[in-house]
Amino acid sequence: MAVDRQNAAADQSVTSRAAIEALFARRQEAWDNLDAAALAGDYTSDAFIDSPVTGRHGKTAAAASFEAVFKGFLDMTMKTEALIIDGNKVAQVMQFEGTNMGSFLGLEPSGRSFSIPAVFTYELRNGQIAREQRIYDFTGVLVQVGLLKTKPV
Repeated sequence: MAVDRQNAAADQSVTSRAAIEALFARRQEAWDNLDAAALAGDYTSDAFIDSPVTGRHGKTAAAASFEAVFKGFLDMTMKTEALIIDGNKVAQVMQFEGTNMGSFLGLEPSGRSFSIPAVFTYELRNGQIAREQRIYDFTGVLVQVGLLKTKPV
């Protein structure tokens, strides 16, 4: 058992804090430019991504999933409010905003805006993202942009 833990530890050397901060600075720039290819390039070849919008997928679908969101929200912004680093695990607390100006989920644009908080958690391997869990209120986004109607309470 101890040998297995040692082998696992050797396979996952801890990325330095400076390298992690540089990775997320590059990702912020990619978000600012709505650069799906740059964002997708940060994943390991066997990455696992779990998203309320695009479901569970790997690196090969990452660029297309970012592009689908960016197509629907041409002015989308992401602001990091906190970056919590613990070894190779990272939690990023963010605020997303945007306007539904393009087709999204096969629906016509509403022209309405949204603003939501979000938390993404990451596990890194060799300076790349091996696992990403996205947590946010996707139903709230749909309601705010008028793509989903709710009944008054």
